[in-house]
Amino acid sequence: MNEIFQRGGPIMWPLLVTSILTIAVVFDRLWFYLMYKRTNSPKDYYELISKVEKGDLSPGSHFEKSQNYIVRVLANGLKYRKESLTSALISQAKIELKNFERGLGVLDTTITLAPLLGLLGTVTGMIRSFSLLGDQQLGAPTQITGGIAEALIATAFGLTIAIIALVPFNFFSSLAEKARSEIEEAATKLEILLKEFPKAN
Repeated sequence: MNEIFQRGGPIMWPLLVTSILTIAVVFDRLWFYLMYKRTNSPKDYYELISKVEKGDLSPGSHFEKSQNYIVRVLANGLKYRKESLTSALISQAKIELKNFERGLGVLDTTITLAPLLGLLGTVTGMIRSFSLLGDQQLGAPTQITGGIAEALIATAFGLTIAIIALVPFNFFSSLAEKARSEIEEAATKLEILLKEFPKAN
């Protein structure tokens, strides 16, 4: 591995940094997903909706600190409903969605940047090979093939990083979009309930 890295040329250093950042973000997002699956029980949501239907609009600390992100959004909306229900819902929704979207920008950048860095390594490797040919150093085939190897290794490494980043990026982007959709649906339902039950206002 060390030999391959050395033969890849100087461009391997930024590719290495990119790969480390990618792996770190992927593991962070995987940990977040595991915690999300473990704690995101719908129990609190159904309990809160049931209370609203009965006219009880005091979410209390139990709902404000719920492990369900949708419940936290609705609880914040109920807490500040007299000031502005919509603004309170949107404000908390942005906070919750940031948790889902954290690190996705890094993965998105990696998907584009890594192949470009690999391509840059390809160009510099080929330049090195052709410069040796231009200097008529045909007696040094190892140096010439070394430049070609640098080009191929950098390209392969860049593409590998991009592929590794692409799958998690798509998965966690869809998870964030699903969370956004669920929040919007729950917020709409809450607003409808508050209009249907006059005593709740």
